[in-house]
Amino acid sequence: MRKWPGMKTVAVLPPGNNNPRNSEGDFLDLGGSIIFAYSRFTGRDWHDNSSCDIAALFSYDNGESFTEQPVILVKAAEHAAGNVMSVSLRFLPDGSAGLFYLIKYRDRWDYVLRRSRDNCKTFGPAVTCIGDGPQGFCVVNNCRVIESSTKRLLIPAAFPDTERGRGYLTRFYYSDDGGNVWRRSPAELRCTAARSISGYQEPGLLQTADSTLHCYIRTDLFAQYESYSFDDGLTWTAAEPSRFSSPLSPMLMTQNIFTGEYFAVWNPIPSYNGRKTTKHGWGRTPLVMAHSADGENFSAPFLIGADPQRGYCYPAMKFLDASTALLAVCSGGREDRSCLNRTEIFKLHIEQASDQRGQA
Repeated sequence: MRKWPGMKTVAVLPPGNNNPRNSEGDFLDLGGSIIFAYSRFTGRDWHDNSSCDIAALFSYDNGESFTEQPVILVKAAEHAAGNVMSVSLRFLPDGSAGLFYLIKYRDRWDYVLRRSRDNCKTFGPAVTCIGDGPQGFCVVNNCRVIESSTKRLLIPAAFPDTERGRGYLTRFYYSDDGGNVWRRSPAELRCTAARSISGYQEPGLLQTADSTLHCYIRTDLFAQYESYSFDDGLTWTAAEPSRFSSPLSPMLMTQNIFTGEYFAVWNPIPSYNGRKTTKHGWGRTPLVMAHSADGENFSAPFLIGADPQRGYCYPAMKFLDASTALLAVCSGGREDRSCLNRTEIFKLHIEQASDQRGQA
């Protein structure tokens, strides 16, 4: 397997003193600068429920380098919470910059949107996006909010499957007024495989050229599962195994808006009995990327990260123009205590390489 050509590291966010983890971020091109917002943990503990704020780095040279000192965008204390994390950034239909993130209170989790009209210098009040009563616990990954061709904003979320008694189910939330009012889709995806412990976790969304919505979901069933919606997210087909073999690790599917080409970033080797994995890799090695003209038929994968002592996960990707993109991934290793604790940002040269297309 070949490494993706024209890839270079432009920033590294290792853990440090009183900063045990830097993870799960997203990009936004502000015009003249690029922001990368991410989950910056504080204190000593790096686990998911530990103290965390949302910080940002900026690039002023089209992604060739990023500022070294982080700017704190949101403190958990602003919400009287211990943790805010899992950022998605995108421009909203009214032209404002939208910052989406999870708030982890002691007894429940919320997912909110805040707007900025000054290039992410300040943000307005939080609007609850998942608001159909106290949820107790919900998960929305970084780099997950999309806007469909009808200007509908969509959020895929995972919740504990209390009916099944274990694992997670997937639900969808949408807004048709630019993010002011959010509703829950009547459909949900529930895993019925008896051998699955995880259920359907950490869903993501992609819209293909024919306006079909494609949902991809991490599972412990040796593959990403997938479901489709043909009515802008209101109803969904039953989830089935996709072509993307995978461990219990999140995938990212996205589109180069300048060329129309689609990209998938994922860990292709599932966890199974007898497979030896390194402690710090969490089975999330290697990380690969493939491309597609139609969002369905993908090229052979290219390597992004392959160090067996590291794990690569929670990708975010931003296309700067037709031929360049930024890719951020968690890439922690032995010295970091977990694959989650270090983030690297790569700048990629994008080639369509149509002669290399094939089934991934």
